[in-house]
Amino acid sequence: MTESADVPESRRPRRRVHYGEGREALLNAAVRVVGRGGLRRLTYRAVAQEAGVTHGLVVHHFGTRDTLIEETLAHTIRTSLDTSALEPGTGKVDDFSSGVSEMVTADPDKQAFQYELLLESRRRPELLPQIRALYDEYFDATRRELNRMLPAGADRALARLVFAALDGLVLHQLVLGEPEVTDAAIEELRSLLRLLDADARTGHDVGPDAEGIVGRDADA
Repeated sequence: MTESADVPESRRPRRRVHYGEGREALLNAAVRVVGRGGLRRLTYRAVAQEAGVTHGLVVHHFGTRDTLIEETLAHTIRTSLDTSALEPGTGKVDDFSSGVSEMVTADPDKQAFQYELLLESRRRPELLPQIRALYDEYFDATRRELNRMLPAGADRALARLVFAALDGLVLHQLVLGEPEVTDAAIEELRSLLRLLDADARTGHDVGPDAEGIVGRDADA
């Protein structure tokens, strides 16, 4: 991506301003703009109007549209991880992802922003680094918590599988509502994780080889 055409070189900030209430308000405004109108509606002026500030203040804080997108994405990741309980840090299955449906209900625009960026990256490959960073954050958080929950730990494939289930539920609720469906499905996911935990603790092998042994024993 390139610099916004309406930002002269002389007006670009020479340094970034530290996060604070004012800066966070601009990030939240950017989330709302994209959540309601798509990524193509994200301009300095749209964010300024949404936040009730001057156009120049948005330019001062972010400097380029790329920076605005990157920092808004980082903001949505931080808040999503905090509110979803994807990584509560307790190692307890009951705590895993306990806040997902509430997160979507409380602030759907944050989730919509991430999906908008995901879809836009199909048309604009230059956005892929941000998308990869987004999903790496989620994959890593999921895997860390699974490693706390499961005695045998979790490989990358299992972490991706679990997060893909959660990601699909978030998208479903974002479009169709039905938070109770999200809650019920996540409880089913927890039940599967409890089975993995129990099997690992008792030393049971539930893989294809184990099924074959059971079948041969039954035939005998």
